[in-house]
Amino acid sequence: MLLLWPLQSQAESLRCNAGSVSEGDSKASVLYKCGQPTLADTTCAPVYLPGSPYPVPPAYVGSVLPCQPVEEWLYNRGAGNLLATVRFKDGRVLSIRYGQQPE
Repeated sequence: MLLLWPLQSQAESLRCNAGSVSEGDSKASVLYKCGQPTLADTTCAPVYLPGSPYPVPPAYVGSVLPCQPVEEWLYNRGAGNLLATVRFKDGRVLSIRYGQQPE
């Protein structure tokens, strides 16, 4: 019976000096708990037209269609720890990823 129980996906969280950050937290909360990121970048998320499986070409995003900004903040957590990339959309944490180098 337990084998048939659907597995819940675990959302990532980031432990910082002043607390833990998770999906849905605000940028202000992340800054308060983790401080300034090592690196921050803003890009336009892919834009899809209704019913199309293909993204709109980047040349049209921003000039013809509105850009959907997505911010990524990189935290270097020191020796022995993986880098943490916090992704924001609409001012809230969208995801947290860990890796040995930025993607």
